[in-house]
Amino acid sequence: MCSRPRPVLSLPRLRGFTLVEVLVALFIMAVLAMMAWRGIDALVRSRDGAQGNAQQILVLSATVNQWEQDLAQLQRTPGVPALKYDGAALRLTRRAKDGLILVVWMLQGDTLYRWTSPPSSRVTDLQEWWLRSQQWSGIRDGALPMLGQLSEWQVYYYRQGDNTWSNAQSSAGRSNTATPPATPPPSPGTEGEGTPNPPDTANEEDADQLPQGVRLVLRLPAGTLTRDVLLLGDH
Repeated sequence: MCSRPRPVLSLPRLRGFTLVEVLVALFIMAVLAMMAWRGIDALVRSRDGAQGNAQQILVLSATVNQWEQDLAQLQRTPGVPALKYDGAALRLTRRAKDGLILVVWMLQGDTLYRWTSPPSSRVTDLQEWWLRSQQWSGIRDGALPMLGQLSEWQVYYYRQGDNTWSNAQSSAGRSNTATPPATPPPSPGTEGEGTPNPPDTANEEDADQLPQGVRLVLRLPAGTLTRDVLLLGDH
């Protein structure tokens, strides 16, 4: 009895990728990786830009809020102007928790600074701080940087009867020919020391009335910011 031969199974031949196909696949993967990297880089740049803009907005908002608070607390004081802008700095006298303080806003370089004197209840102290604030070197150590990257700042007043905003420096020019007020008597032990005169308040803007409004103009890299503050009542 003869057995039938078993059929021989033939296995299919495995075919690999050719060199050209491998190179094409690598090229496609490189292009996809480049596109993905550019997308991720754009997202990172957008995130960093958004964080920087948010930080700048916070700083700008804090500066404007402090500016408005200072103007809202203006206080008339004999012998010291309540509000004066000379083109380089704006000085004002405002109420504080423990008395009155002198506040100076000044642009140095491209940074806007704010300086405050210690609280006081004596006019002579405020006059001394006013004289000291005339020089940047006298207040530089205590000045707080509020806003940077400024190319220019300007202050305008809205005066009663003008019906328009005018440069705040125009009010300072009228005091140039004014007669200086009498020098207060010297303190005991200071005779003959040549004490400088206190700030001239004759014919100043606050000698009769304060402006009805104050406009702040800041020129930033992103554009110009204008902020109007209404002065309520007669302080």
